[in-house]
Amino acid sequence: MKSHWINGVWTPSLGGGKREIINPATLEVVDTVAEGTPEDAQAAVAAAEHAFHHWRKLPGLEKALLMHEIARQLRDDVSELSRLLTLEGGKPRIENMDEVEWCAACFDYYAEVGRNSYGNSVPPTAENQINFTIKEPLGVVGCIVPFNYPLLLLCWKIAPALAAGNTVVIKPSELTPLATLRACEKAFNCLPAGVLNVVLGTGAGVGEHIVEHPKVACVAFTGSTAVGTDIAVRCARQLKRVNLELGGIDPFIVFEDADLDVAAHGVAWARFLNAGQVCTSAKRIYVVKSVAEAFLEKFLEYTNSLVVGNGMDPKTDIGPLISQRALDKVQSQVERTIAGGAKLLAGGKRLDVGPGYFWAPTVLSEVKTGLVSVSEELFGPVASILAVEDAEEAINLAAASDYGLGANIYTRNMGYAFRAMNEIKAGTFWINDPLTDNDAAPFGGMRKSGMGRELGEEGLDAFRETKHVHLDYLPSRKSYWFPNVRRAHEIPVEGQ
Repeated sequence: MKSHWINGVWTPSLGGGKREIINPATLEVVDTVAEGTPEDAQAAVAAAEHAFHHWRKLPGLEKALLMHEIARQLRDDVSELSRLLTLEGGKPRIENMDEVEWCAACFDYYAEVGRNSYGNSVPPTAENQINFTIKEPLGVVGCIVPFNYPLLLLCWKIAPALAAGNTVVIKPSELTPLATLRACEKAFNCLPAGVLNVVLGTGAGVGEHIVEHPKVACVAFTGSTAVGTDIAVRCARQLKRVNLELGGIDPFIVFEDADLDVAAHGVAWARFLNAGQVCTSAKRIYVVKSVAEAFLEKFLEYTNSLVVGNGMDPKTDIGPLISQRALDKVQSQVERTIAGGAKLLAGGKRLDVGPGYFWAPTVLSEVKTGLVSVSEELFGPVASILAVEDAEEAINLAAASDYGLGANIYTRNMGYAFRAMNEIKAGTFWINDPLTDNDAAPFGGMRKSGMGRELGEEGLDAFRETKHVHLDYLPSRKSYWFPNVRRAHEIPVEGQ
């Protein structure tokens, strides 16, 4: 049975509980892990707090060497890490190989950015003075990670947090902890004891106690808007920092001038990637009417060619959903959308390609604003197509949302592109290249899709606070000090 990683060693749970990790494609037990308790969370935070006092002072070059070593070890272990990611999460193995590489690249990036970013020099207000800022780590950072990208969304938090000089306590999803534990064994073990800790368990059993712990200075969370809101409220009571990447109901616009052969494939990628279990996937697909019929024909043909199956099979394009609960929810959302007037063009059913939680890639047309599939976050391979009159209606509808995680468009008209960019609230706005990320550019949401940023220097600043240093290198008495009577002549005389 796999246990917690606390203070640099495998640590049995103080409660003695256990959980089976199920392969969502085969429903077989992959492994058994410890079920954490509040006491386990307490031990992890204590280890991180103790390690912080040394780690924060470690020179940037030494931190960079360790982070480059993590990147190297992740790449060396890509075969086993990708296998575990596929077994526990279902995503096709080739995509999990990509995920491991993205994790390694993130550590390489922050290894160098952390060495180069510490503060700024600012102009002084008087002679004989120097003013500058230094950016200091926050302390212990609690990282709560979802099931859909277990390593990537973890590394987007811990790489900048560590580079900034913080220590971390991680709670992986209770559904997908195995690759994280493997990374502790093969990559993160080069870090000093206590710098990185992993506690297994549920949100109620472990996550809440990490959030509430007074020694946790910051919580970085990726997940639903409802849970993120609760975390924000809990952290506000202690005035601790939060970084929240939450849900999205992202728009995708196909304008009339788009290359439809490219757009049909790109929209499918943006909606069906990881069986639609992606925060930034395209939940609302607006297509201008003049090209809607041609687009749908190409989109349906491509969708029907996609292979659903076990992610360990190299021919698989789309794997299973993560759980029976997830499958039931997607089925309910599709049924309610159809009951509301949408037309089913493809899919819309469970697939018997194995014992797991498989759902056919689904295409819905004649979807109206307000129907379930475009008003709730639908975590499944379901494409909702909304035909619109023109570019103006497409942009207006895409912008009409309480969420703002990402947005995509296909167009060769830069007027359309920049108008849409300015009108649509989104943390990331993709033009003609859906869902492509960049370690050097910030990622995060607006409105109900979250607060704070991951990646880029903004991601580093999410785990630092700025201190202003004012230095007078020729100390002297100042003319404006007490007693004020010495400056009485400066006070205006009444009536003059």
